[in-house]
Amino acid sequence: MGPSLIEVKNLEKTYLSDGVPTPAVCDVSFEIKKGEFVAIMGPSGSGKSTLLHVLGFLDRPSGGEYLFENRNFESYSDEEVAKIRNKKLGFVFQAFNLLSRTSVLENVKLPLLYSDVKESLWNEKAKKAIEAVGLSHRLDHEPSELSGGEKQRVAIARALVNNPEVIFADEPTGNLDSKSGKNIMEILEDLNKKNGHTIILITHETFTAEHAERIIHILDGKIDSDRKVEKRRTAKEYFTK
Repeated sequence: MGPSLIEVKNLEKTYLSDGVPTPAVCDVSFEIKKGEFVAIMGPSGSGKSTLLHVLGFLDRPSGGEYLFENRNFESYSDEEVAKIRNKKLGFVFQAFNLLSRTSVLENVKLPLLYSDVKESLWNEKAKKAIEAVGLSHRLDHEPSELSGGEKQRVAIARALVNNPEVIFADEPTGNLDSKSGKNIMEILEDLNKKNGHTIILITHETFTAEHAERIIHILDGKIDSDRKVEKRRTAKEYFTK
């Protein structure tokens, strides 16, 4: 296992609604090392999505500390935060978030528009990411021509195109049938085991969380448990039983 990549210490996130404070994350502390596959699990409203937004530099904490690569979140400028989101973090959401009437290739190229990568290399990098998720035969297809599982694979390819340190997968199988869910989990497993990507999986489902090597269970904004998975479930084992 690699060095520490993410560390949160007594992390807090509170929202104000009509002047009334509503705590979403309360006094949370943990560490994630480079190359780990971690599931953050909890029921709806538990605070797991709020935690994802903070870890993914999409929102700022209200209190405590968040260290990414041993540097405090608060020390990053807005420009540096934007660069980290673009270059070091990849996001896969339940709703896919693909541009309609835009080809698979163009959807996957989107993060490159805001990168330092030369435009002459964009097609090559995007095609490589699309190949990694097994969709080379769909390069010119638009989202409306794809199945749900294929759309999610495009979303993963888009998350991969800048070769990020961390991939955040927020309920990635939530809108999929079991066969498509199997394919998505197999891709995430391979990205972790073969490519060494750090995977942070957000889910409310135990059987999905058990693909990870560690489960952090969140309840009412607090860590209820943080445990290693003794026998990791593989996509093949679960979806073919």
